Amino acid sequence: MHFQDFDNDRLHAQLSGERFLVTYELFGTEADCRTAAEEICVEQSIEFPVSVVPEGDIPGQIVGRIEDFCQADEDVWEAKISFCAETAGEFTQLLNVVFGNFSIKQHVRVAKIELSPSLYDFIKGPRFGIEGIRGLLQEYEKPLLMTALKPMGLSAEDFGSLMYTFAESGIRIVKDDHGLADQKFAPFRERVKACCDAAKAAYEKTGQKSLYVPNVTAPFAELRERALYAKECGAGGIMVAPGLTGLDAMKALAEDDEIGLPVFSHPAFSGSNVINRQGFSIPAYYGTLMRLAGADAVIFPNYGGRFAFTKEECLGIALAGKEPLQDLKTMIPCPSGGMQIDRIAGMLETYGNDICLLIGGGLFTCGPDLKQNCLDFAKAIE
Repeated sequence: MHFQDFDNDRLHAQLSGERFLVTYELFGTEADCRTAAEEICVEQSIEFPVSVVPEGDIPGQIVGRIEDFCQADEDVWEAKISFCAETAGEFTQLLNVVFGNFSIKQHVRVAKIELSPSLYDFIKGPRFGIEGIRGLLQEYEKPLLMTALKPMGLSAEDFGSLMYTFAESGIRIVKDDHGLADQKFAPFRERVKACCDAAKAAYEKTGQKSLYVPNVTAPFAELRERALYAKECGAGGIMVAPGLTGLDAMKALAEDDEIGLPVFSHPAFSGSNVINRQGFSIPAYYGTLMRLAGADAVIFPNYGGRFAFTKEECLGIALAGKEPLQDLKTMIPCPSGGMQIDRIAGMLETYGNDICLLIGGGLFTCGPDLKQNCLDFAKAIE
């Protein structure tokens, strides 16, 4: 093909002029960062020498466009770059345009993603959102309480007993620890059945519903099957680590009408996407991306715990999960990681009541009586 034969009229007729915006943080000198921004425009669109591109809508619309470039900090520059909406007609390709090849570069990260209207045609977002999860639990005002089934090595029967203790003691959401998969000492099907039965028994005793959320993270061929089995047993939600399965796999589970359960996103295997000035900003990754990929709830390391996230970054996740995005439902934040009951007041002051407080191992270390510890946890939000 010779470029002089390029039919620009055909291309022009297929373009709406609609563009979406990605804000990149670039680290270094102004000159280096401006050069990098110009490279992003090409690398994330046509990945082709601009000097030999035929005139018309390829350089005029298809190639990314710098809309703003400004200094954000001493050695930090922000470049707002728009892309043609038609270059991203499905979710995986949207991710590719946002940060495909350039994710391999150093000293750059995605700080914010602002989609244009037509892109929401293939992005459904959370199925339940905050209001939907509250509706399942019939708890509309107070913060929600969550814990995790630990430690790995217990039997399925033991996990069922723990589930019953948590549920009868006022813990409204109980998830598998992210390391529980299909190990021989607590096989997935046995564990899920035992825990769903325990949740049902606790409900029959107390009249208060608790959701059991099994970890369905698995090899691709088994992912949907495990989610369907959890639904069949009566699970109240499913947990997925999209860092392991892929964001689009989680999105598929969230949009599957036959599954139809709230999706809890877990951060395992995702840290390299947000650490050390590379990848994504923490709010963009755990807030915006998880919500776009269908998570109803996002689990993330809270500030002041055993991970290094700051208070501002954690609050940014919560805000990104609730900001207006077309007609997407909101996503409930679930800060975790070394949390203790005595930190609840400060967390509520930071996040407000639309939060799911997750205390895992801390429920076992704050006293010898696990049931009383759970009751104290529930009392702490009154």
